[in-house]
Amino acid sequence: MRFFKISYIHKIMNNTDYITIASLNQYSYCPHRCWRMFCLGEFTDNQYTIEGTSLHERVHTVGDNNQEETWQVRAIWLKSEKYNLIGKSDLIELENGEWYPVEYKRGKKGEWDNDELQVCAQALCLEEMTGKNIATGYVYYAQTHQRQLVEINDDLRKETIATIADVTKLLETGNMPSAIYSKRCKGCSLYSQCLPRAVDKVKRYQEVN
Repeated sequence: MRFFKISYIHKIMNNTDYITIASLNQYSYCPHRCWRMFCLGEFTDNQYTIEGTSLHERVHTVGDNNQEETWQVRAIWLKSEKYNLIGKSDLIELENGEWYPVEYKRGKKGEWDNDELQVCAQALCLEEMTGKNIATGYVYYAQTHQRQLVEINDDLRKETIATIADVTKLLETGNMPSAIYSKRCKGCSLYSQCLPRAVDKVKRYQEVN
């Protein structure tokens, strides 16, 4: 079964006027990190990003196949005209007439929902491309070898659409969000560039003086 035509895929890949689905994940995790990556073009690898890239390279074997009653297609480009989104999926599955996206991540389920938001963005694209309602998706965490169910409900859809608006504004204005220190900074490959704790110290010094 080949739902995605090659000519359509090439058209998607050559279009640069769209917001990347990955940028939504980054913004949800940290707006300042998203600004550095997608406005300044900065990126630095560390152990976690290298492991993540390696995982996606293994997953992104272009093609489709059948697993019993499930049809699978990997590394396919997704696009939404309505939401101005574009991105490459890790895995799209079709089972019993139901489509759902599967996003691969290197670690384990964390405290934040940015991975779920990324799955929802893929679902929005899939709905537009297939004309079908997408009710569920999954995040596969390589560290635990488990799939985490993602319910594409109204709350998650609203959050995703709001994030699309925020990223659109960020890219249009280029305004730098504040670098705010939190637990999310642990393991961030761009920590040495933004130095959020140093920014906090400067602010406190300015307030005192």
